[in-house]
Amino acid sequence: MTVTTPPASRAAQVLSRPITLNGLTVPNRIVMAPMTRMFSPGGIPGEDVRSYYARRAAAGVGLVVTEGTYVGHESAGQSDRVPRFHGEEQLAGWAKVAEDVHAAGGTIVPQLWHIGMVRKQGDAPYPDAPALGPSGLVTAGAEPTGKAMTQKDLDDVVAAFAQAAADAERIGFDGVELHGAHGYLLDQFLWAGTNRRTDAYGGDPVARTRFAAEIVAAVREKVSPDFPVLFRYSQWKQQDYTARLAETPEELEAILTPLAAAGVDVFHASTRRYWVPEFDGSDLNLAGWTKKLTGKPVISVGSVGLDGDFINAFQGEGSEVKGIDNLLDRMEADEFDMVAVGRALLQDPEWAAKVLSDRFAELAPYDAAAVKTLS
Repeated sequence: MTVTTPPASRAAQVLSRPITLNGLTVPNRIVMAPMTRMFSPGGIPGEDVRSYYARRAAAGVGLVVTEGTYVGHESAGQSDRVPRFHGEEQLAGWAKVAEDVHAAGGTIVPQLWHIGMVRKQGDAPYPDAPALGPSGLVTAGAEPTGKAMTQKDLDDVVAAFAQAAADAERIGFDGVELHGAHGYLLDQFLWAGTNRRTDAYGGDPVARTRFAAEIVAAVREKVSPDFPVLFRYSQWKQQDYTARLAETPEELEAILTPLAAAGVDVFHASTRRYWVPEFDGSDLNLAGWTKKLTGKPVISVGSVGLDGDFINAFQGEGSEVKGIDNLLDRMEADEFDMVAVGRALLQDPEWAAKVLSDRFAELAPYDAAAVKTLS
Protein backbone atom coordinates (compact mmCIF):
# COMPACT_ATOMS: atom_id res chain seq x y z
CA MET A 1 0.00 0.00 0.00
CA THR A 2 1.29 3.43 -0.93
CA VAL A 3 1.29 5.94 1.89
CA THR A 4 0.73 9.49 0.71
CA THR A 5 2.30 12.22 2.82
CA PRO A 6 -0.07 15.18 3.12
CA PRO A 7 1.31 18.45 1.78
CA ALA A 8 2.85 20.80 4.30
CA SER A 9 0.76 23.74 5.37
CA ARG A 10 1.54 27.12 3.89
CA ALA A 11 2.95 28.25 7.25
CA ALA A 12 5.26 25.24 7.34
CA GLN A 13 6.40 25.80 3.75
CA VAL A 14 7.30 29.42 4.42
CA LEU A 15 8.60 29.24 7.98
CA SER A 16 10.34 25.85 8.03
CA ARG A 17 13.09 26.80 5.60
CA PRO A 18 16.60 26.83 7.12
CA ILE A 19 18.63 30.02 6.89
CA THR A 20 22.33 30.73 7.27
CA LEU A 21 23.40 33.77 9.30
CA ASN A 22 27.13 34.17 8.74
CA GLY A 23 28.47 30.83 10.05
CA LEU A 24 25.26 29.72 11.79
CA THR A 25 22.54 27.64 10.16
CA VAL A 26 19.17 28.16 11.87
CA PRO A 27 16.68 25.32 11.25
CA ASN A 28 13.72 27.61 10.49
CA ARG A 29 12.59 31.25 10.27
CA ILE A 30 10.94 31.55 13.71
CA VAL A 31 12.75 33.64 16.31
CA MET A 32 11.86 34.03 19.99
CA ALA A 33 11.89 37.76 20.60
CA PRO A 34 13.81 39.07 23.63
CA MET A 35 11.51 39.82 26.58
CA THR A 36 12.63 41.04 30.01
CA ARG A 37 11.47 38.50 32.60
CA MET A 38 13.21 39.35 35.93
CA PHE A 39 13.38 35.76 37.18
CA SER A 40 17.15 35.65 37.80
CA PRO A 41 17.94 36.65 41.42
CA GLY A 42 21.45 37.98 41.68
CA GLY A 43 21.52 38.14 37.90
CA ILE A 44 21.95 34.35 37.71
CA PRO A 45 19.68 32.35 35.37
CA GLY A 46 18.58 29.17 37.11
CA GLU A 47 16.81 25.93 36.28
CA ASP A 48 13.48 27.67 35.64
CA VAL A 49 15.08 30.00 33.10
CA ARG A 50 16.78 27.05 31.41
CA SER A 51 13.48 25.18 31.09
CA TYR A 52 11.66 28.30 29.88
CA TYR A 53 13.94 28.71 26.86
CA ALA A 54 14.39 24.99 26.17
CA ARG A 55 10.61 24.40 26.03
CA ARG A 56 10.25 26.88 23.21
CA ALA A 57 13.21 25.46 21.29
CA ALA A 58 11.79 21.95 21.67
CA ALA A 59 8.48 23.19 20.25
CA GLY A 60 10.04 24.49 17.07
CA VAL A 61 11.59 27.92 17.67
CA GLY A 62 14.64 28.02 15.41
CA LEU A 63 16.50 30.89 17.07
CA VAL A 64 16.11 32.04 20.67
CA VAL A 65 17.15 35.61 21.45
CA THR A 66 17.35 35.79 25.22
CA GLU A 67 15.93 38.51 27.38
CA GLY A 68 18.21 41.51 27.71
CA THR A 69 21.29 40.75 29.81
CA TYR A 70 23.40 43.45 31.42
CA VAL A 71 26.96 43.80 30.19
CA GLY A 72 29.78 44.17 32.73
CA HIS A 73 29.50 47.87 33.47
CA GLU A 74 28.16 49.22 36.78
CA SER A 75 25.75 51.62 35.10
CA ALA A 76 24.31 49.00 32.74
CA GLY A 77 21.18 48.01 34.63
CA GLN A 78 18.50 48.75 37.18
CA SER A 79 17.45 45.44 38.76
CA ASP A 80 19.10 42.60 40.63
CA ARG A 81 16.58 40.16 39.11
CA VAL A 82 17.48 40.82 35.50
CA PRO A 83 20.24 38.44 34.36
CA ARG A 84 23.78 39.67 33.83
CA PHE A 85 26.24 38.50 31.21
CA HIS A 86 29.29 38.82 33.39
CA GLY A 87 30.46 37.11 36.57
CA GLU A 88 31.41 33.48 37.16
CA GLU A 89 28.04 32.28 38.50
CA GLN A 90 26.05 34.26 35.96
CA LEU A 91 28.00 32.91 32.99
CA ALA A 92 27.87 29.37 34.37
CA GLY A 93 24.09 29.70 34.48
CA TRP A 94 23.98 30.97 30.92
CA ALA A 95 26.20 28.14 29.69
CA LYS A 96 23.59 25.67 30.95
CA VAL A 97 20.82 27.62 29.20
CA ALA A 98 22.68 27.37 25.89
CA GLU A 99 23.35 23.67 26.44
CA ASP A 100 19.66 22.94 27.08
CA VAL A 101 18.47 24.93 24.05
CA HIS A 102 20.93 23.07 21.84
CA ALA A 103 19.78 19.74 23.26
CA ALA A 104 16.21 20.74 22.35
CA GLY A 105 17.23 21.39 18.74
CA GLY A 106 17.38 25.19 18.76
CA THR A 107 20.02 27.87 18.42
CA ILE A 108 20.48 30.75 20.85
CA VAL A 109 22.07 34.19 21.16
CA PRO A 110 22.13 36.44 24.24
CA GLN A 111 20.91 40.00 23.92
CA LEU A 112 23.63 42.25 25.34
CA TRP A 113 22.24 45.37 27.00
CA HIS A 114 23.10 48.67 28.65
CA ILE A 115 20.04 50.71 29.59
CA GLY A 116 21.78 54.10 29.76
CA MET A 117 19.65 56.98 31.03
CA VAL A 118 16.64 54.75 31.74
CA ARG A 119 18.52 53.92 34.92
CA LYS A 120 18.19 56.13 38.00
CA GLN A 121 21.01 56.53 40.47
CA GLY A 122 20.24 54.27 43.42
CA ASP A 123 18.91 51.43 41.25
CA ALA A 124 20.21 47.91 41.84
CA PRO A 125 22.42 46.06 41.30
CA TYR A 126 24.96 48.88 41.77
CA PRO A 127 23.14 51.73 43.54
CA ASP A 128 26.15 54.06 43.66
CA ALA A 129 26.68 54.01 39.90
CA PRO A 130 25.49 57.09 37.97
CA ALA A 131 23.00 57.10 35.14
CA LEU A 132 24.97 57.53 31.91
CA GLY A 133 23.98 58.67 28.46
CA PRO A 134 25.22 60.68 25.52
CA SER A 135 23.97 63.95 27.04
CA GLY A 136 22.45 62.96 30.39
CA LEU A 137 18.92 63.11 28.92
CA VAL A 138 16.33 60.36 29.25
CA THR A 139 14.07 61.80 26.52
CA ALA A 140 13.77 64.68 24.08
CA GLY A 141 13.07 68.05 25.68
CA ALA A 142 13.89 66.87 29.20
CA GLU A 143 16.35 68.39 31.62
CA PRO A 144 19.54 66.39 32.24
CA THR A 145 19.10 63.90 35.07
CA GLY A 146 22.30 61.96 34.60
CA LYS A 147 25.89 62.19 33.44
CA ALA A 148 27.04 62.84 29.88
CA MET A 149 29.56 60.13 29.07
CA THR A 150 33.26 60.94 28.99
CA GLN A 151 35.65 59.29 26.57
CA LYS A 152 36.64 56.89 29.35
CA ASP A 153 32.99 56.00 29.93
CA LEU A 154 32.58 55.34 26.21
CA ASP A 155 35.71 53.20 26.05
CA ASP A 156 34.68 51.21 29.14
CA VAL A 157 31.23 50.44 27.74
CA VAL A 158 32.68 49.41 24.37
CA ALA A 159 35.04 47.04 26.21
CA ALA A 160 32.17 45.63 28.29
CA PHE A 161 30.14 44.74 25.20
CA ALA A 162 33.17 43.19 23.52
CA GLN A 163 34.02 41.09 26.56
CA ALA A 164 30.42 39.88 26.88
CA ALA A 165 30.46 38.80 23.24
CA ALA A 166 33.74 36.94 23.70
CA ASP A 167 32.29 35.22 26.77
CA ALA A 168 29.17 34.26 24.82
CA GLU A 169 31.24 32.46 22.21
CA ARG A 170 33.43 30.84 24.87
CA ILE A 171 30.51 29.34 26.82
CA GLY A 172 28.73 27.95 23.76
CA PHE A 173 26.29 30.52 22.39
CA ASP A 174 25.69 30.72 18.65
CA GLY A 175 26.05 34.50 18.24
CA VAL A 176 25.12 37.71 20.05
CA GLU A 177 22.51 40.42 19.66
CA LEU A 178 23.36 44.02 20.59
CA HIS A 179 20.39 45.95 22.00
CA GLY A 180 20.29 49.23 20.11
CA ALA A 181 16.55 49.85 20.38
CA HIS A 182 13.70 51.22 22.52
CA GLY A 183 15.40 54.23 24.05
CA TYR A 184 18.26 52.42 25.81
CA LEU A 185 21.91 53.48 25.69
CA LEU A 186 22.89 52.71 22.10
CA ASP A 187 19.58 54.08 20.89
CA GLN A 188 20.07 57.23 22.98
CA PHE A 189 23.14 57.93 20.85
CA LEU A 190 21.30 57.18 17.60
CA TRP A 191 18.34 59.43 18.44
CA ALA A 192 18.78 63.18 17.98
CA GLY A 193 16.29 63.75 20.82
CA THR A 194 18.72 62.41 23.44
CA ASN A 195 22.06 62.97 21.72
CA ARG A 196 22.99 66.65 21.94
CA ARG A 197 26.73 66.11 21.82
CA THR A 198 28.97 68.44 19.86
CA ASP A 199 31.95 66.10 19.66
CA ALA A 200 32.55 63.26 17.18
CA TYR A 201 29.68 61.24 18.70
CA GLY A 202 26.93 63.79 18.01
CA GLY A 203 25.52 65.85 15.19
CA ASP A 204 24.38 64.29 11.91
CA PRO A 205 23.03 60.71 11.66
CA VAL A 206 26.41 59.24 10.76
CA ALA A 207 28.13 60.86 13.75
CA ARG A 208 25.34 59.69 16.08
CA THR A 209 25.99 56.15 14.84
CA ARG A 210 29.68 56.25 15.75
CA PHE A 211 29.36 54.86 19.30
CA ALA A 212 27.20 51.91 18.24
CA ALA A 213 29.51 51.23 15.29
CA GLU A 214 32.52 51.20 17.63
CA ILE A 215 30.79 48.61 19.79
CA VAL A 216 29.99 46.47 16.76
CA ALA A 217 33.59 46.69 15.54
CA ALA A 218 34.99 45.82 18.99
CA VAL A 219 32.67 42.83 19.24
CA ARG A 220 33.59 41.71 15.74
CA GLU A 221 37.28 41.83 16.67
CA LYS A 222 36.75 39.75 19.83
CA VAL A 223 34.81 36.88 18.25
CA SER A 224 35.43 34.45 15.41
CA PRO A 225 34.82 35.73 11.87
CA ASP A 226 31.86 33.36 11.37
CA PHE A 227 30.22 34.17 14.74
CA PRO A 228 26.99 36.08 13.95
CA VAL A 229 26.50 39.60 15.31
CA LEU A 230 22.89 40.79 15.37
CA PHE A 231 21.81 44.38 15.97
CA ARG A 232 18.33 45.32 17.18
CA TYR A 233 17.09 48.82 16.53
CA SER A 234 13.79 50.70 16.46
CA GLN A 235 12.26 54.00 15.47
CA TRP A 236 9.98 54.08 18.57
CA LYS A 237 11.25 54.57 22.11
CA GLN A 238 9.69 53.56 25.41
CA GLN A 239 9.94 57.26 26.29
CA ASP A 240 8.20 58.31 23.06
CA TYR A 241 6.28 55.86 20.87
CA THR A 242 6.15 58.38 18.00
CA ALA A 243 9.92 59.04 17.94
CA ARG A 244 11.78 58.37 14.70
CA LEU A 245 15.45 57.96 13.92
CA ALA A 246 14.80 58.50 10.24
CA GLU A 247 12.03 60.28 8.34
CA THR A 248 13.15 59.01 4.92
CA PRO A 249 14.84 55.93 3.47
CA GLU A 250 17.92 58.07 2.79
CA GLU A 251 18.21 59.03 6.46
CA LEU A 252 17.76 55.40 7.47
CA GLU A 253 20.49 54.32 5.06
CA ALA A 254 22.87 56.85 6.62
CA ILE A 255 22.34 55.18 10.02
CA LEU A 256 22.45 51.55 8.92
CA THR A 257 25.42 51.71 6.53
CA PRO A 258 28.10 52.38 9.21
CA LEU A 259 26.67 49.59 11.37
CA ALA A 260 26.77 47.11 8.50
CA ALA A 261 30.30 48.21 7.62
CA ALA A 262 31.41 47.73 11.24
CA GLY A 263 30.34 44.09 11.17
CA VAL A 264 26.60 43.61 11.74
CA ASP A 265 25.53 40.33 10.13
CA VAL A 266 21.80 40.52 10.86
CA PHE A 267 19.49 43.44 11.65
CA HIS A 268 16.50 43.01 13.95
CA ALA A 269 14.07 45.81 13.10
CA SER A 270 11.67 46.35 15.99
CA THR A 271 8.24 47.81 15.27
CA ARG A 272 5.04 47.86 17.30
CA ARG A 273 2.99 46.41 14.39
CA TYR A 274 4.89 44.58 11.67
CA TRP A 275 2.17 45.21 9.05
CA VAL A 276 2.47 49.02 9.12
CA PRO A 277 4.40 50.64 6.22
CA GLU A 278 7.45 52.59 7.38
CA PHE A 279 7.63 55.38 4.79
CA ASP A 280 5.10 56.97 2.47
CA GLY A 281 4.92 55.57 -1.02
CA SER A 282 5.84 51.97 -0.16
CA ASP A 283 4.24 49.02 1.64
CA LEU A 284 7.63 47.92 3.04
CA ASN A 285 7.85 47.79 6.81
CA LEU A 286 10.98 48.78 8.73
CA ALA A 287 12.52 45.34 8.26
CA GLY A 288 11.77 45.45 4.55
CA TRP A 289 13.50 48.79 4.14
CA THR A 290 16.43 47.54 6.23
CA LYS A 291 16.95 44.58 3.92
CA LYS A 292 16.57 46.74 0.81
CA LEU A 293 19.11 49.30 2.04
CA THR A 294 21.75 46.97 3.52
CA GLY A 295 21.34 43.63 1.75
CA LYS A 296 21.73 41.94 5.13
CA PRO A 297 19.41 39.26 6.54
CA VAL A 298 16.68 40.94 8.60
CA ILE A 299 14.31 39.87 11.38
CA SER A 300 10.89 41.53 11.53
CA VAL A 301 8.87 41.79 14.74
CA GLY A 302 5.81 43.56 16.11
CA SER A 303 2.57 42.06 17.50
CA VAL A 304 2.96 38.84 15.50
CA GLY A 305 -0.02 36.59 16.22
CA LEU A 306 -1.90 39.33 18.11
CA ASP A 307 -4.80 41.43 16.87
CA GLY A 308 -3.46 44.69 18.28
CA ASP A 309 -0.51 46.56 19.68
CA PHE A 310 1.79 44.47 21.85
CA ILE A 311 2.35 47.43 24.19
CA ASN A 312 -1.33 47.52 25.12
CA ALA A 313 -1.37 43.75 25.53
CA PHE A 314 1.71 43.90 27.76
CA GLN A 315 0.06 46.56 29.94
CA GLY A 316 -2.95 44.39 30.65
CA GLU A 317 -5.35 44.67 27.72
CA GLY A 318 -6.38 41.35 26.26
CA SER A 319 -5.55 40.50 22.67
CA GLU A 320 -7.23 38.03 20.35
CA VAL A 321 -5.29 35.65 18.15
CA LYS A 322 -4.55 37.18 14.74
CA GLY A 323 -3.87 35.21 11.59
CA ILE A 324 -0.46 35.35 9.91
CA ASP A 325 -1.43 35.34 6.22
CA ASN A 326 -0.10 38.87 5.79
CA LEU A 327 3.15 37.84 7.44
CA LEU A 328 3.50 34.82 5.14
CA ASP A 329 2.75 36.99 2.10
CA ARG A 330 5.60 39.33 3.05
CA MET A 331 8.03 36.50 3.66
CA GLU A 332 7.16 34.84 0.35
CA ALA A 333 7.86 38.19 -1.30
CA ASP A 334 11.30 38.18 0.37
CA GLU A 335 10.56 41.44 2.21
CA PHE A 336 12.44 40.10 5.24
CA ASP A 337 14.01 36.80 6.24
CA MET A 338 12.87 35.83 9.73
CA VAL A 339 10.10 36.75 12.15
CA ALA A 340 10.44 37.26 15.88
CA VAL A 341 7.47 36.31 18.06
CA GLY A 342 7.11 37.82 21.51
CA ARG A 343 3.91 37.88 23.58
CA ALA A 344 2.17 35.12 21.58
CA LEU A 345 5.12 32.82 22.28
CA LEU A 346 5.30 33.91 25.90
CA GLN A 347 1.60 32.97 26.29
CA ASP A 348 1.96 29.64 24.51
CA PRO A 349 5.29 27.77 24.54
CA GLU A 350 3.90 25.53 21.78
CA TRP A 351 3.12 28.45 19.44
CA ALA A 352 5.71 27.46 16.83
CA ALA A 353 4.68 23.82 16.78
CA LYS A 354 1.00 24.72 16.45
CA VAL A 355 1.59 27.21 13.65
CA LEU A 356 3.90 24.90 11.71
CA SER A 357 1.33 22.07 11.91
CA ASP A 358 -1.64 24.31 10.99
CA ARG A 359 -3.26 24.08 14.44
CA PHE A 360 -4.22 27.74 14.64
CA ALA A 361 -7.48 26.91 16.43
CA GLU A 362 -5.45 25.71 19.41
CA LEU A 363 -3.63 29.03 19.93
CA ALA A 364 -4.55 30.87 23.11
CA PRO A 365 -5.15 34.66 23.19
CA TYR A 366 -2.49 36.64 24.99
CA ASP A 367 -3.15 37.33 28.67
CA ALA A 368 -0.86 39.79 30.48
CA ALA A 369 -0.82 37.43 33.47
CA ALA A 370 1.64 35.33 31.45
CA VAL A 371 4.33 37.90 32.27
CA LYS A 372 4.19 36.80 35.90
CA THR A 373 5.29 33.23 35.21
CA LEU A 374 8.00 31.30 33.40
CA SER A 375 5.58 28.81 31.85
